[in-house]
Amino acid sequence: MATSTSPKDRAERCEALSEVLADSWWAVGLRGLFGIAFGLICLLVPQAAILALILLFSAYMLVDGVFAIASGIKAARNGQRWGLLILEGVVDIAAGAIAFLWPAITAVAFVILIAVWAIVSGALMLGAALTLKLDHGRWWLALGAIASVIFGIVLLVAPVVGAVVLTWWLGAYAIVFGGFLLVLAFKLHAKKEEREAKTPAARPAAKRPAAKTAAKKASA
Repeated sequence: MATSTSPKDRAERCEALSEVLADSWWAVGLRGLFGIAFGLICLLVPQAAILALILLFSAYMLVDGVFAIASGIKAARNGQRWGLLILEGVVDIAAGAIAFLWPAITAVAFVILIAVWAIVSGALMLGAALTLKLDHGRWWLALGAIASVIFGIVLLVAPVVGAVVLTWWLGAYAIVFGGFLLVLAFKLHAKKEEREAKTPAARPAAKRPAAKTAAKKASA
């Protein structure tokens, strides 16, 4: 049964979340700096960025494969089905080993996968555009579908260049995203300083009634 929250509760949760983010403004700022640094690496040294991403993917697949095989062995000991888990682990380890030993092939395969996805999705979008009414934006959807197909064809024709271009796009996104996080970090830091500046002023005001009560008791 769903429970509805009052506007006051939502406001309190929003205030609590805002205070937590303000206290950890430095973490948001570091995330933004790392994003900008990663983006600059992608733009300036795209080959190194591609290699780093492939090695990261390789390490993930190797670790995931080991855990999958361990889960399969545990399932076999408990009398449960284990074949698919073992097979998944072997495939993951094989993919990780291929990515580690032949990173260039992995990069090209990744670009080809994106190219095929772009062509297929563009063709499906084009088919959907033909069934859309003109006043509902048929041509906009058709243009987007054509752009997707052209993008996929370009990647298939020149997959190596496509990998570099994809890295550039990733770098541009990381820089923009990191810049937004940096602005947010400075904003959170300003709010934290504003809150801390108000806190000492509020404490003496809270102590005054207690001082007056103690003075009354002493005079009595």
